[in-house]
Amino acid sequence: MSSPPQAAPALLAPPSEPVPDRKRRRPRFRGPRSLKAQLAVAALAMLLVPLAAPSPYVVRICTLILLYSVLAVALNIVVGLAGLLDLGFIAFFGVGAYTYALLASPLHSLHVSFWLVLPLGAGVAVLLGFFVGLPALRTHGDYLAIVTLGFGEIVAVLLINLDRPVNITNGPQGVLSIDQPHLGSYTIGSKDVYAGAFGIQAQTQFYLLFAVYAVVVIFCCLRLPTSRLGRAWRAMRESEVAASSCGVSIVRAKLSAFMFSAGIAGGAGVVTAAWYGSVFPDSFLFSESIRVLAMVVLGGMGSVWGCVLGAAALVVIPELLRQFEQYRLLVFGLVLVLMMLFRPQGLLGGKAVVRRSRTPNGITSALGGLRRGGGR
Repeated sequence: MSSPPQAAPALLAPPSEPVPDRKRRRPRFRGPRSLKAQLAVAALAMLLVPLAAPSPYVVRICTLILLYSVLAVALNIVVGLAGLLDLGFIAFFGVGAYTYALLASPLHSLHVSFWLVLPLGAGVAVLLGFFVGLPALRTHGDYLAIVTLGFGEIVAVLLINLDRPVNITNGPQGVLSIDQPHLGSYTIGSKDVYAGAFGIQAQTQFYLLFAVYAVVVIFCCLRLPTSRLGRAWRAMRESEVAASSCGVSIVRAKLSAFMFSAGIAGGAGVVTAAWYGSVFPDSFLFSESIRVLAMVVLGGMGSVWGCVLGAAALVVIPELLRQFEQYRLLVFGLVLVLMMLFRPQGLLGGKAVVRRSRTPNGITSALGGLRRGGGR
């Protein structure tokens, strides 16, 4: 008598107990409270500088740190978030500076208010960023770097040679006697202001103006990585094909990256022209673009606070080595080489590198990049 047939064992037997869902880790420094805390600490540190600074020289160095921090954070949008190499970034800074210089100086007998030119200079830089972003739609990698490098050189040559046959930029002589900003009847930076025992020096007034602009820029850039646009940039950085297949508009993402970055640089140029009181074409050469790019790489691409730290390092280190005039650039270059050898991801860029290395072939899924928040 034959035994009854036995059922074949199931290939995919259900688990005896339901597997609990993996708890999603809450990323650090991404909540709104944490963002407010970071900005509060940064604003407090900026306010303490005028009180602790022993001399106007220190205040000027701190102002330069704020200026280059803004430029590095702006370039980080293109290089760190969108993954596009821009070697002509300083041209947007120069366009903003010359916009204010031409509209608020005796060169053309125009004296437009600083507060009107500030958004105008940023808008002109945004427009140029749009035209620079157009070639980026068809070029990648080294070819894009060459395109942006050519744009930066074109702007520098125009600033030097637009003094004939009609004098527009005053050529190599630059623009002098630029108007200072006004608050009502008071001119910022014209004289020291005292209220009883407390006072604000003329140099410190421009420092506070830069501090306000830097806080606004840093706040916006801290929110960008977790926004829809920021996630699209990060997905495009890892793989344009994967990002496009997930519904990301590559055209819109590239153009918005260049335009957003250019607008910040243009506004910084307007504030800088008002601070210096003069602009010259030599201040907007290719070497300045490389300097800002070095700040982004040193601090860590994709990290806002890393860019601030990189800017502070590359402003302070040359000043500390000023007494070694003959060996200053040698020591400065050696520090950068050692940094790239032992910490290639930058000072605060470790988390982004680890996140990439955990994925096959170093490419993060575009869909996952759109769903996850960005590091700050």
